[in-house]
Amino acid sequence: MRILVVEDEPKSAAFLHQGLTESGFSVQVVDNGDAGLAEARTDGYAVVILDVGIPQRDGWSLMTDLRKIGIQTPVLFLTARDAIEDRVRGLELGADDYLVKPFAFSELLARIRSILRRGNNRGPTTVQVADLELDLMRQRATRGGRRLELTATEFLLLSFLVRHVGEPLSRRLLAEQVWDIHHDSDTNVVDVGVRRLRAKVDDPFPVKLIHTIRGIGYVCTDKP
Repeated sequence: MRILVVEDEPKSAAFLHQGLTESGFSVQVVDNGDAGLAEARTDGYAVVILDVGIPQRDGWSLMTDLRKIGIQTPVLFLTARDAIEDRVRGLELGADDYLVKPFAFSELLARIRSILRRGNNRGPTTVQVADLELDLMRQRATRGGRRLELTATEFLLLSFLVRHVGEPLSRRLLAEQVWDIHHDSDTNVVDVGVRRLRAKVDDPFPVKLIHTIRGIGYVCTDKP
């Protein structure tokens, strides 16, 4: 299974190449956005791992161009840009996941395998669970045709849950992905964030989509 890595920092590129190769993947590394676009246009890549701060064509532009020309290969942003606005932007542009540097290689592998399990059957701009629909380009959420007024953080949290529908997500993972918190003692922020999100997404509706998994975290599903 082939992975394309678009990364211009030599040490990071070498680390990713070695780790992914040892994990059983065939890896191609390029160090700029133009080469990334040319390589991604060829057939056979299962996932693209993409940095934002790359030369010639930055990651935002490359992501935009990939989707514009109809390439739906799953993309995982791997970047030091950790602002919530950046994460939301990455998902809006059509990325499948967003991981902030520094990172644990085991988590990167887990994210890649999760993407591969989901496959490539999603639409490029919207995701949906039951009557909940997220328009990633407009950063808009509706449920039952009713517009949900969400903050940027709430939208990021909800989109992450929906993109991993049916998958149990730990509090620690949500804290790292949405709030960039890397300490277990601070993961109470996740419970507060989910409670506020539920008040908008679930409380006004009879069918609940965000469920607590005791001792683990949360899952988004329309299954009881």
